[in-house]
Amino acid sequence: MEAEENSDIRSTPALKNQDFGFLQSNVAVILADYGWYLLCLCIGVYVVLQHLQKKRPRQDQSSTEEKDSVSVVRRQEAMEAARKKMQEELDAKAALFLERQHELEEEKRQQKIEKWESMKEGKSFKGSSRNTQNSDEASSSTVLKPKSDKKSLRSTDYNPLSGGGGGGSCAWRPGRRGPSSGG
Repeated sequence: MEAEENSDIRSTPALKNQDFGFLQSNVAVILADYGWYLLCLCIGVYVVLQHLQKKRPRQDQSSTEEKDSVSVVRRQEAMEAARKKMQEELDAKAALFLERQHELEEEKRQQKIEKWESMKEGKSFKGSSRNTQNSDEASSSTVLKPKSDKKSLRSTDYNPLSGGGGGGSCAWRPGRRGPSSGG
């Protein structure tokens, strides 16, 4: 039996204590050849994972989303109420503006009717309104004095663009053309 056991031991190769020396040499060759590519690949994978984590909804966020949806609805309702209030104010201002426009149009129409009636009677519309104003002014102010005859400073035939007339010997003349006469 011992012979059989010895033959079994001899038939199986003897296991040596293997270290990772062969792996170290293979890894060193791979890193030397493809090191920068591996580094870029690792950075790319890291960035993609970070991006996916941001996109993926978390269970904690679902409760905050419910709170956010309630606050969003409240905010929208408040905005809608503010819009309605502003619209009502704008409608009120528009109604006042239209009312004023109608009043102005009515006044203009009444003035045109009065003008037409006064023209039918042969009176001047503006003249009649001026006469009433002048009569009020004349009664309130003192008697107007006529203007006194004042002597004008220059004669009526004076024209500053003409050479003669007022200036006499002090007329301006342009200088001579040509080079200056220097010595």
